[in-house]
Amino acid sequence: MFKRSVLSVALLTSLMACSANADEAAIKKTLQGQFPDANISSVAKTSYAGLYEVVIDNQVVYADSDASHVFVGSIIDTKTKQNLTDARTAKLTAVKFDSLPFANAIKTVKGDGSRKLAIFSDPDCPYCKKFEQELEKVTNVTVYTFLYPINGLHPQATAHARAIWCAPDRNKAWDDAMLRGVLPTNDGSCKNPIDTNIALANKYRVSGTPTLIFANGQRVPGMVPADKLNQLLDAASK
Repeated sequence: MFKRSVLSVALLTSLMACSANADEAAIKKTLQGQFPDANISSVAKTSYAGLYEVVIDNQVVYADSDASHVFVGSIIDTKTKQNLTDARTAKLTAVKFDSLPFANAIKTVKGDGSRKLAIFSDPDCPYCKKFEQELEKVTNVTVYTFLYPINGLHPQATAHARAIWCAPDRNKAWDDAMLRGVLPTNDGSCKNPIDTNIALANKYRVSGTPTLIFANGQRVPGMVPADKLNQLLDAASK
């Protein structure tokens, strides 16, 4: 009798799993038909409100059971006050820090360099320049800056990025460009990793600058003030 009950439970669990997988596949098929250009990487049933999590280009949205409605926004756990959508997005967009090709970045060691930070930055991006001003207030960090020009916004960015990389002193050229508005005068014709960095950014779906990547894999888009940056660096170092 006990064995029969165990077998019944196992069969029921298996059938439920098959049903869930079928539902998820049906939802993906329906949404893909409605949004043919969307890159839907996964569909999974959540534990709340009968919703399904749908991941589109690393963005988390939600759908109902027949994919007749899609919900865009954050889900908050009212007991813990945790933003479940943000937590899930952070996990999806995490980057394995040590796998980054640091030879293709400008390395700057500030203080003892004990904390680590990688940045995708555009030399013509005004928010990147504001971030560099904030970064001046931070010490004890090793910074790897991947030059990532976004020509759609800044038509001269690629030429400027190449010139900075080809300067005799890249660190000085970068600081001069970002903090003092002075660009190097070379023609940027040396061997450089700019196209490789663009491909890397596309691989990780970096869509804007600055984008910060911390040692724990956390990705933070946008300009971050020095006090918040210090908190993130400390948290990533634990």
